[in-house]
Amino acid sequence: MNVIAFLGLGRMGARMAARLVAAGHDLTVWNRTSRPLAVPGAPVAPSAAAAVADADLVITMLSDPPAVTDVLFGQHDAAAAMPPGALLIEMSTIGPHAIADVRRRLPESIGLIDAPVLGSLEPAESGSLLVLVGGVQSDLSRAEKLLAALGEVSHFGPLGSGAAMKLAVMGVMVPVRVLVAETLAAADANGIDRASLLDILGSRGLASFTAHTAPVRETRYSLADAAKDLSLAQQDLGRPGVELGMLAEAGAQLADAERAGLDGRDLSAIYDRRLPVRTAHIQKINPATVLAPAGQYSHAVRAGGLLFVSGQAALDESGNVIGEGDIDVQSEFVFDCLERILADQGATFDDVVSISHLSHRHDDALPLRRRAQAPHHRQAAIEHDSRSAEALSAGSPARGGRRRSASWPATVEALVEMRRISCPRSAAPTRCGARQGTAPSINGQRATRHAVAGQRP
Repeated sequence: MNVIAFLGLGRMGARMAARLVAAGHDLTVWNRTSRPLAVPGAPVAPSAAAAVADADLVITMLSDPPAVTDVLFGQHDAAAAMPPGALLIEMSTIGPHAIADVRRRLPESIGLIDAPVLGSLEPAESGSLLVLVGGVQSDLSRAEKLLAALGEVSHFGPLGSGAAMKLAVMGVMVPVRVLVAETLAAADANGIDRASLLDILGSRGLASFTAHTAPVRETRYSLADAAKDLSLAQQDLGRPGVELGMLAEAGAQLADAERAGLDGRDLSAIYDRRLPVRTAHIQKINPATVLAPAGQYSHAVRAGGLLFVSGQAALDESGNVIGEGDIDVQSEFVFDCLERILADQGATFDDVVSISHLSHRHDDALPLRRRAQAPHHRQAAIEHDSRSAEALSAGSPARGGRRRSASWPATVEALVEMRRISCPRSAAPTRCGARQGTAPSINGQRATRHAVAGQRP
């Protein structure tokens, strides 16, 4: 019989592990937090490395890509402790790009399949989940009996196919629930009978979405998890020319609900008529994929259909200039920052109205110009602001009260017209720097000076 390690005992993981134990499998379990949900009949390992040390099959059921990275390759370093020939069954919802990164970092002697699931707490307990598998058939064959104890197993193709299918499904199911919630709120506001509306919608093919339209007390699928899944869907499924507007809007609705403190509640909280309503006011944007800004500064702000991206600079976490004296290195770093901020909002460089750069030498703009005017970025416009460049090179306040020398790095701002919502492939998971201690570029004349609003250059 296979030796099995199960890493991740959250709401779903604990129930899935218990189901496997009930089906006769021997499990050793482990959780990142000190208070996991109990799994009767399964010993708890003192560490992730100890749990996987002798395992033939290792299941990970974790919250998001950073958690998977931390458990496998970071603080807990479980991958290094897995014996040669072991098979990793990645069941978290993390998307195909994260799966590809796991494969790249795993030793070649370790097999890998992605197997996220559809279904919530009750299906996890009863073994009626839908398991969406990607990977080679030989690896699936090793795990198929184990996975069958959790529900119906469907193989969709090569590695990453199951992860991509999960995001595609959630990219429909979550926005539809948001749309139903919005429609019900509008019905209430206009005196339309809610029960009659739900009856009509249910009779027209939406019964699965209209059967439960009241907030539930127990969290089955948290609002935060739904927002995470939509964010991953935008990042991993978006391509130039692929419109994901409804998905992006639903994600923005959920992000607003998260900020209102509803992140830990079940997704059904969106049916609460007290849910905050989105407005056209300015929204601050600070993606986790770039370094956190200081104070009231934000990486970008969104106002209606426009996204104003603040100055991004080639600075590391300590405030030191990256690639000092090398404008090519700095330019690539800065544009990577911009690309991540755009991707967070479901946009690409094709949506950019104008890009302004600040540099201490006029000819330093050439690498920026070349990249912005490349075919993929053909609608970007480069402008020069020599006065700002002179001010920066004369010495600008930096973190900790220090002042920069004349080697201030290339800095770029952008204005984006959010008419088309698409997303490039995910970039490598590095973090980018940002010029700190200044106001967002939407403030006052600065935004006017650097932006060409309402038209493309």
